Amino acid sequence: MSIRYLKKHAALEGAVSVEDAEALSVWLREQAKPAVHMGKCEQLHSAVLQVLLALRPKVVAPPADRRLAELLGA
Repeated sequence: MSIRYLKKHAALEGAVSVEDAEALSVWLREQAKPAVHMGKCEQLHSAVLQVLLALRPKVVAPPADRRLAELLGA
């Protein structure tokens, strides 16, 4: 998996695949203040993007890809 679940945020790193989408969705829904760190995210499957767009967690660190950062409101 390319997501590390930490105390204050989920760190998306490298290539985040479709297999990560469901676990991320569940984790974000369980958090009082859901947040993601995408500073080291290189690729993002569209299913994961849909989870992020639907649940709108706080983006602690935006991804390097400018268009993706704009989509996420980072």
